Amino acid sequence: MMEAGHAGQIAFEDAEVPTGIDMRPVAPALIPIEAYTSPEYAARESEHLWGKVWQQACREEEIPNVGDYVTYDIVDESIIVVRTAPDEVQAFYNVCQHRGRQITKGCGNAKQFICRFHGWRWKITGETAFINDRKGYDGYLTNENTSLEPVKVESWGGWIWVNMDPDSEPLRDYLEPVATLLDPYQLEKMRYRWRQWLVFPCNWKTALEAFNESHHAAISHPQLCEWGTTPFYWCRTAGKHAWHGPAISNGPGKPGTQTCDSSIQPPDVRDPRVTLSESLNAIMEGVNSCTTDTMLAAAARVVEELPPGTPADVVAERFNQVAQEIDAERGITWPELDPDLLPETGHDWHVFPNAVILQGITYALCYRARPNGADPNSCIFETYVIERYGEGEAPSTEWVNVPDPTDPRWPEVLQQDFGNMPYVQRGMKSRGFKGARPNPRQEVPVYNFHKTLAEYMGTGAPQPLRKEA
Repeated sequence: MMEAGHAGQIAFEDAEVPTGIDMRPVAPALIPIEAYTSPEYAARESEHLWGKVWQQACREEEIPNVGDYVTYDIVDESIIVVRTAPDEVQAFYNVCQHRGRQITKGCGNAKQFICRFHGWRWKITGETAFINDRKGYDGYLTNENTSLEPVKVESWGGWIWVNMDPDSEPLRDYLEPVATLLDPYQLEKMRYRWRQWLVFPCNWKTALEAFNESHHAAISHPQLCEWGTTPFYWCRTAGKHAWHGPAISNGPGKPGTQTCDSSIQPPDVRDPRVTLSESLNAIMEGVNSCTTDTMLAAAARVVEELPPGTPADVVAERFNQVAQEIDAERGITWPELDPDLLPETGHDWHVFPNAVILQGITYALCYRARPNGADPNSCIFETYVIERYGEGEAPSTEWVNVPDPTDPRWPEVLQQDFGNMPYVQRGMKSRGFKGARPNPRQEVPVYNFHKTLAEYMGTGAPQPLRKEA
């Protein structure tokens, strides 16, 4: 029996790019392996990368009340993110100014921050509130010179971002064009539906790169081929960030969008009503995201309401109407998205350095990968789904550690991705591996990631491949 991966390769190897698709390829390149495997490189990341970039620390909903805090750890640094007023969030290095003990762990609510070693205390705004045996210092210590050290903090999209570089550019400038193109989705109005994490035996970049390209989809997730895996994905880059979408032609020069891939089965033998409903249910079962319960219910109603043979465009129009009606009854208003802009936003964004956002009109599937200390072969990998809810409907959630990547709490598609990651990490250490060769058309986000990373690190830039004579 032929493996599914081989079947996918045969099906797509000679496929043509749809007419009018602007693929914007890069030059074929070789990515040095040190970024994935070198302990020295991993150690340098703390200073050259993590100390210079904006990072998602948490969602605003995690600290709704004054005194609520979240501890964000990255390599050997730790940062306290705390709500100090109804409309204000501050961030501080998580370290006691006495002997260096970390002050907080995890999340909670505090009236003051207290060091458990010798009892020094700080207000939640960072000012020193108590120094044990202050008189012993003979006036050398003051509230001002012992206050918690601040960290830059801003918000966008419902996330709270931190940056340890006091001279860094504003968050909005750093994020462009991510912010402008995703603002219409109103991500800040979404709330957690579920969130899970695990420690994985691979570099944080190895983990992230399993999710910032879709070139692998037909091979790693063969069960999705029936519902829309396409041979080609267009890619875009802008500065630090990159994004991509399916290469289905919507006319000259337009990247295109899709709901299902007509190359799998001729359109005249598919019932678009049934295909829509079955595909959405398969996606929910496989990913536990990238659709919503509202959309599943709307698709089921469309099957009942419309007769067989209804054209696909009519099915899509009625589906959108029904889904919006169902959500409106729950107090959810869909954002107004410019139909000309919508195809340009694609479906998968890599926000440099370590976040991935797959956005939909009322949901987003998100990933965050962080190094697990300075070990290049270990990372903390987080997956979560945010969604729009009516007033009082959002579920109460917390971060759940699901350490076994085969645990059924991880959806099937994620288990398939997890199945690749440790073998990639191990394979890159082989004497027979010369470096990664991302596809110059469909894995441009991987190339752009390492190009940008090299600019921060000052080493390890992708090297041009040369054709053999």
